Amino acid sequence: MDVSKKKRHLVTRILFVLYFIVLFYFLFFSERMGRAFSTRMYHYNLVPFREIRRFLRYRDALGMEAVLLNIAGNVLAFMPFGTFLPIFSARCRRLWRTVFYSFELSLLAELLQLVTRVGSFDVDDLLLNAIGGFLGFLVFLGLAHAFRGRNGGKTT
Repeated sequence: MDVSKKKRHLVTRILFVLYFIVLFYFLFFSERMGRAFSTRMYHYNLVPFREIRRFLRYRDALGMEAVLLNIAGNVLAFMPFGTFLPIFSARCRRLWRTVFYSFELSLLAELLQLVTRVGSFDVDDLLLNAIGGFLGFLVFLGLAHAFRGRNGGKTT
């Protein structure tokens, strides 16, 4: 492995670790996202699209920021995972695996939120996070195509 490839690999690993730290913070500690340890009851939604519909229906009362944070935020939060995963794992260079692992990571986060009573378990979040992993995989494909073109067809 040449020096520039090693540097690129190191920078990518550092970015991936930073992504996980930021994701973990927003999932479990960000007060702005309503994350606070409490003795409140368990909150969960097991009905697909219930919370998405609720946010869209009451967008005027909730405000567009809340709607965007809930819907677009869940998608955007998992896009880096869908991009980084196939970079680090040749096994994950198949769309279904990246989406599956995005779903698994999301399920783990949702279950931890339920058990720790930080945030809530929401089946809609699982769907939106998996969509984020899917879109991140498309970003990976675009980047791979761009690097192949730049390097005369060789993969990096």
